[in-house]
Amino acid sequence: MNKTELHQIATFLSQVSFFSEVSQASLEHLCLDLNSETFLKRDTIFKKGGQGNSMYVILAGKVKVHDNQHVYGYLEKGDCFGEYALIDNETRSASITAEEETTVLRIERPHFIDLMTNDSGFAQGILSVMIKRHRELDSIQKSLAASKKEIELANIKMSGLINGAMDAIIMFDSKFRIILTNPSANDLLENKDPLQRNVLFFFDEASADLIESLVKSRVEGDEKAPNKYLPNVVKVIGSEEKETLNEGTISRYGEGNETFYTLILRNIEERLAAQDTISLLTNHTEYLTQEIKELTSSYGIIAQDASMAKVLNLIEQVAQTDATVLINGETGTGKELVARAIHQASPRNDKPLIRINCGAIPANLIESELFGHEKGAFTGATASRKGRFLLADKGTIFLDEIGEMPLELQPKLLRVIQEGEFDPLGSSETIKVDVRIIAATHRDLHAFSKEGNFREDLYYRLNVFPIVVPPLRDRGGDIHLIAQEIINQFSAKLNKQIHPLAKEDKAILSRYQWPGNVRELQNIIERAVIIAQNGNIPWEALIPKSSEEGPVQIESTSEKIYSSDEMIKFEQENILRALKKTHWKISGKNGAAAILQLKPTTLSSKMKALNIVRPI
Repeated sequence: MNKTELHQIATFLSQVSFFSEVSQASLEHLCLDLNSETFLKRDTIFKKGGQGNSMYVILAGKVKVHDNQHVYGYLEKGDCFGEYALIDNETRSASITAEEETTVLRIERPHFIDLMTNDSGFAQGILSVMIKRHRELDSIQKSLAASKKEIELANIKMSGLINGAMDAIIMFDSKFRIILTNPSANDLLENKDPLQRNVLFFFDEASADLIESLVKSRVEGDEKAPNKYLPNVVKVIGSEEKETLNEGTISRYGEGNETFYTLILRNIEERLAAQDTISLLTNHTEYLTQEIKELTSSYGIIAQDASMAKVLNLIEQVAQTDATVLINGETGTGKELVARAIHQASPRNDKPLIRINCGAIPANLIESELFGHEKGAFTGATASRKGRFLLADKGTIFLDEIGEMPLELQPKLLRVIQEGEFDPLGSSETIKVDVRIIAATHRDLHAFSKEGNFREDLYYRLNVFPIVVPPLRDRGGDIHLIAQEIINQFSAKLNKQIHPLAKEDKAILSRYQWPGNVRELQNIIERAVIIAQNGNIPWEALIPKSSEEGPVQIESTSEKIYSSDEMIKFEQENILRALKKTHWKISGKNGAAAILQLKPTTLSSKMKALNIVRPI
């Protein structure tokens, strides 16, 4: 059956009373496994007493419902028969014979039950029809000359459908009195016999107002409601005061005083709790990312010296790619800050950046941390756990101190880099991931690999785009800028006024070698602000004595002489920063030319000479 035929049959079924409340999408699911059969005149479709396992819908033709010579009636196009065979194993109560060439759709019980179980829209529609039919049993009895026993059997069958539902089903009248519930509803309401009680009493005020407004809007003639999903989550308060959050649907049947409503509710407490956790973590991540971003305009990296300006340039170059990056630098130089800058400037910045310190996790646990494990994979693995690589899927993973990773685990990391896949501990399932890898180390990994302490092939895979973060002692005047920024932060945090760095203070800072780099500088300044008196910091007493005699000659940015190529490079970068800040607006009051104090024509000429082109 092609798509057009599928749509046509589903549209036809929507006009059949048994499926009148079922959505088009659910009817198309039903049509995927239907059989069409044709019977000639006087062919028997089924006999009374036969075992039923299917219902039939007449596509064309006419059939007779009879018991031997006694005729109960005739059915034509759009009518259906044998419905009860979908939900029980009882024998047929009448015979069906074709009065003329007749084509029927045959719906088998297993397919129907599968849809009732897995398609909530289909189940809702069928339940709605069954409940509606419950009120029409008297007329059905007259038209089919059915006995009282047959009516009772029909009720039992309908109740079986309702009572077997996992969702709570509550039927109430126009005065909001409950007239029917299933066991799931009784559990939700914490009441074994809620019949004739006002259904609104089981909801909080806002939820009760919502349901009442939906019902009244329909009673007063609003054709849009109900028969719809509840627009908001509703809170149910049971008889024993247990509160639960639920989503659901409301449907209407009948007219005037004979109007009834059916609520179908599903508990979503666990799902909402999971969503709240995800939202909290997402907001926390965004907050931390924003804090890093706002430290300076360069991803939190204070850089005026040429050595760090080069690092920033490399960050901009590699960020837009998925290339693996190896960051090398001494402890405390800010390798993680560089990794965060690459992630932030990349197209993956809306996905997670997952960090793991390979040197801080015991060797016997790091494989589980990176790749996850299944329950029972090792002693103490009482539950399955996702690894960092799976958490970083579509994002970035930062492997800090990669040189400390155990040799036996390195082939597995190599496989992730090459193939983008891995097997969790204790699992035979291969997991595919899309992860950008950034690694960092304070070691000379190349020399380390030559000594047999690190896989050489892994080193070359990691070293696709190397970035070397210079030590603080080699960054010239940056030390003074960083120190002043940290002083400002801690003085604001501790609510203490600290005098700006004087020339003598800067000289003291420049003489020290700073083996712990920025991290050491931060720790010393925090201690300095705490003990400062009257805004003055005793730097001589705080900074350790260097093992070398005499001051370290560190060339400040203002004293360094730059080459012609360096000046061209700096001018290019300066113009680029101005253009990015103005979103590539050149002229006008807030244009890049005004910021650079140049004529727009002059700036355009410089851009052409320096080969500066706006990215597409």
